[in-house]
Amino acid sequence: MELSIFGIGILTWIVFLPIVGMLIVLLIPGEQKNAIRWTAAGVTGIQLLLAVVVLAMFDRTALGINDASSFQFVEQFEWIIVEAVPWVGRIEIMYFLGIDGLSVLMVLLTALISVIGVVSSWSIEKKVKGYFALYLLLVTGMMGVFVALDFFLFFIFWEVMLLPMYFLIGIWGGPRREYAAIKFFIYTFAGGVLMLLVMLALYFSVAYTNGAGEQVHTFNLLHMMNSANFVEGSILYGLDTTWRYVAWVALFISFAIKVPLFPFHTWLPDAHVEAPTPISVILAGVLLKLGTYGMLRIMYPILPDGTVYFMYLMAFLGMISIIYGALCAMAQEDFKKLIAYSSISHMGIVMLGMASLTNQGTVGAVLQMFNHGTITAMLFLIVGVLYDRTGKRGLYDFGGIANQMPKYTGIAMVAMFAALGLPGLSGFVSELFSFLGAFAAFRWITIISVIGIVLTAAYILWTIQRVFLGELGDEHKSLADLTGRELLMFVPLLIIVILLGVYPGPAIELMNASLSHLVDFVGAGVR
Repeated sequence: MELSIFGIGILTWIVFLPIVGMLIVLLIPGEQKNAIRWTAAGVTGIQLLLAVVVLAMFDRTALGINDASSFQFVEQFEWIIVEAVPWVGRIEIMYFLGIDGLSVLMVLLTALISVIGVVSSWSIEKKVKGYFALYLLLVTGMMGVFVALDFFLFFIFWEVMLLPMYFLIGIWGGPRREYAAIKFFIYTFAGGVLMLLVMLALYFSVAYTNGAGEQVHTFNLLHMMNSANFVEGSILYGLDTTWRYVAWVALFISFAIKVPLFPFHTWLPDAHVEAPTPISVILAGVLLKLGTYGMLRIMYPILPDGTVYFMYLMAFLGMISIIYGALCAMAQEDFKKLIAYSSISHMGIVMLGMASLTNQGTVGAVLQMFNHGTITAMLFLIVGVLYDRTGKRGLYDFGGIANQMPKYTGIAMVAMFAALGLPGLSGFVSELFSFLGAFAAFRWITIISVIGIVLTAAYILWTIQRVFLGELGDEHKSLADLTGRELLMFVPLLIIVILLGVYPGPAIELMNASLSHLVDFVGAGVR
């Protein structure tokens, strides 16, 4: 399926429209703050509209994953070509974009969270021009990762996100913003270096012969998924070799840092606490999904033997993340830090479902990626609203907020019960599928992991009691309820959380064919 606007493919528009917006923002005088804000809102709004068009036209039966003919909205042409040189042969880097059932919901999630992030950034007053320029650059990087089908292009988009996020935390963050920004940078950069090494190893190991009889080394992800393209005698040739396991571990660490998975998570609480609210929303809503997406897009189909070999390790780390994240969340007195640790716990459920290598577990994991993005975005916005009014985030600083802010409390209750996994809200379905799939593969690990649900219920209910129930303090009796702009941020997320809780079928249909094919492909790759 193809769709272009003015001769340019729709995925290119979706990815690079924010760059156009960034250039416009840079041309607007800095004192015209509203013009800058409206430019960012317009660009991300159009991007969301295009993502909805892609979703509406998406063929749910197409497989994707390793089948080039069934990817949709494909754009492919030669980008960097170096003619045949000794040893490495012809170098070929493609501009190759496309989506399948694994990526379509991530594209929608990124576009949705991006526009909500702009609306929640409206109160930013410091260096508005620089803020929105960096924000739009960050959006391009995130979106690019989800549609790139060439490893070189994937890596470029992955690294593009690093600098804007570093400056957005380091300049617009809280009192310890520089420490948090540097820690984020070092962790993510180290992960990027590991990914680069594996990418080069794959490049020198994978080649195909073109129509002219030349040997072509390529970064094309689909070529890398074909075991017949691995050059005999190359470092990653064959199955179950030491170097393939080493490559798998290196890629795993690179992606696990982004998830973040225990023990690679320590950058996350600092980054979340110090980042301004909209950037926390982006971090939790989209950035954490890049790690698990990278595992499914690259690690699983290219190194299936490593995936099967280490599946128990993945499940074990997922279990530790679920329990550890929930226990740490329970111990927090800072509202924002509590949600940060709860993200580690909920992303552990994603890892557990993925590790099972079952259809149910993988579908549950990807649905949980989407649901966690919307639910956690709501939770961070909830903290941001309270912080904007009072300058405080301590859980013991409040009490009785429900008496003063009924609309705010109603929305907060929906988000918190969705995070808790209450039936009828979106979190329940995805967590259930993840655990069902995992139970079939790792019975005892899953049984222990379920303890995390009990711990989550405990800290969520305790938080509700401390913040929303009880007697309202005198200093909070003048707090205003949600404004129209704030409702605009919450309502779309609220609708999605309720709709996917009641009727998740359409979302599951979007990914079912591709993820079933992925599970089969990984299984076939080791036989």
